[in-house]
Amino acid sequence: MNMDKREDSHPLLNSKYLKTFLTLLTVVLIFVGPTYFVLFLWRGLNFNYTLSMTLGFSLFVIGLVLLAFLIRKKMI
Repeated sequence: MNMDKREDSHPLLNSKYLKTFLTLLTVVLIFVGPTYFVLFLWRGLNFNYTLSMTLGFSLFVIGLVLLAFLIRKKMI
């Protein structure tokens, strides 16, 4: 067993496709969540403005948490 590898690294986290997917998901959540998603809910589906903004802000926060995870795991 190679002791140079970290114990907490998962083989799935080392996939370049997963890294690319998670990076793109992070970008979409951070930039599209509070803009186009809010507009789609508010104007397109006639949701309440406050509810639309709350959901958009939630997607933004999820994107930031995912970004922090990716940085902490040194994936980006």
